Amino acid sequence: QVQLVESGGGLVQPGGSLRLSCAASGSIVSINIMGWYRQAPGKQRELVAHVTDGGTTNYADSVKGRFTISRDNAKNTVYLQMNSLKPEDTAVYYCNALGVQTGTNYYGETYWGKGTLVTVSS
Repeated sequence: QVQLVESGGGLVQPGGSLRLSCAASGSIVSINIMGWYRQAPGKQRELVAHVTDGGTTNYADSVKGRFTISRDNAKNTVYLQMNSLKPEDTAVYYCNALGVQTGTNYYGETYWGKGTLVTVSS
């Protein structure tokens, strides 16, 4: 069983920074893609950024130049450094993992964490 646990959310003023972390557990050998999505009140969940196990990254246009995604493959952990935060970045941020290789099986489905709330407000 693969589990994802996010941390690092909270309240921050506009222009501030936060760093989110997401650790995957469950006898994992490797994960193809890890990423962050967010869902603001009344809106659909949207991609923020993702990173492959080879280090290739992809960002939503709305966060390019402000957010940086990175991962530690040895720890099966993905990070999201968020700078120059804006009120419109307020949302629940969800971590996901796609293509998980454990010691005995390969799982092609997407796994999700429970989310961490980020609130940008003065």
